[in-house]
Amino acid sequence: MTRKTADKPHILFLFSDTGGGHRSAAKAIIEALEIYHPGKVTTEMLDFFVEYAPPPFDMAVTTYAPMAQVPDLWELGYKLSNGKWRGKLVQDVLWPYIRKSAERLVTEHPCDLFLSVHPIINTPILRALGEDHAPYLVVITDMVSTHAFWYNDKATLTMTPTEVARLRGIGIGMDPKRIVLVGQPIADKFRQPSPPKKDLREMLGWPQDQTVALIVGGGEGMGPVEETVKAIGQSGMDLALAVIAGHNETLKTNLENADLETPTFIYGFVENMPDLMNAADILLTKAGPGTISEGFIAGLPLILYSKMPGQEDGNVDYVLNEGAGVWAPTVEDVLTTLRYWLANPDVLKETAAISKSLGRPDASYDIAQKIIDTVYRA
Repeated sequence: MTRKTADKPHILFLFSDTGGGHRSAAKAIIEALEIYHPGKVTTEMLDFFVEYAPPPFDMAVTTYAPMAQVPDLWELGYKLSNGKWRGKLVQDVLWPYIRKSAERLVTEHPCDLFLSVHPIINTPILRALGEDHAPYLVVITDMVSTHAFWYNDKATLTMTPTEVARLRGIGIGMDPKRIVLVGQPIADKFRQPSPPKKDLREMLGWPQDQTVALIVGGGEGMGPVEETVKAIGQSGMDLALAVIAGHNETLKTNLENADLETPTFIYGFVENMPDLMNAADILLTKAGPGTISEGFIAGLPLILYSKMPGQEDGNVDYVLNEGAGVWAPTVEDVLTTLRYWLANPDVLKETAAISKSLGRPDASYDIAQKIIDTVYRA
């Protein structure tokens, strides 16, 4: 058993910066604990790849972005390691090599509850813990195409973002009583009531009488954002654009200097994403689970223009099958969709309503409550 002797239960969050979603999910849950259960627990975030993985796995964070630029290779690795038996084989082969690192992690970080937001760490840590250990909770942050590594029947509770992800876990042997649907953990500001769209647009300086499409490239401004914005901006369509370039200063500068006919509002990294989404009418984004979930909460019809093969394939299918948006992998596809929606406002309105129905703004709140219930019952 690995427990921390303290006045308050201590929660260890296991994550890694292999993609931005894992850290964001952990921070959203910690924020919910601090807001809705102040002073009840202490928390700690641990990037296990950086701090404990043996070579070459300790380079996972720095090599993630370059690997993501080779999608075919990424997809091959994802699929070869996925599946109940293939996943178990990979874990069994690696276990002798990573065992000491996993055992050292649990020894050096005593806690009253583990919470994992990353698929790779679950089986190694549960093996290192043995039979008698603190509760181990898993929050799955891949929306639909969930890797088999997420699921381990020795976890105390596994929480999923969609019913599809929950049913996949049951299908590979999880106890239905210990795998529950909660939604994608999102920052608490998305849970709070929003001012009217008219007021938000006045505050942002956006036009009141035009459809506004919000284009998001993630924190790093990834994807074909520049070519998409330029094509829309020179298309002659009656709409306005708001573009989030994130930390990509080159993208931001290029767009600011571009010759665009369409009214365009360009931002770098922003802290007011709920306001921007609630002020917009359409969301263009890569198929990341966090932004899709935020778009659902805001009730935005989605145009998905790129995806990470493997874990984001199912996100596209989910959005399409539910009727909450479209897959538009080329600039011409994006233009065609925008023209169709502008010419058919009833379709746009119906798509927005479907998107809104899929939102789960209480996910982080519900996860925090399950943590408290578990750690005070254990």
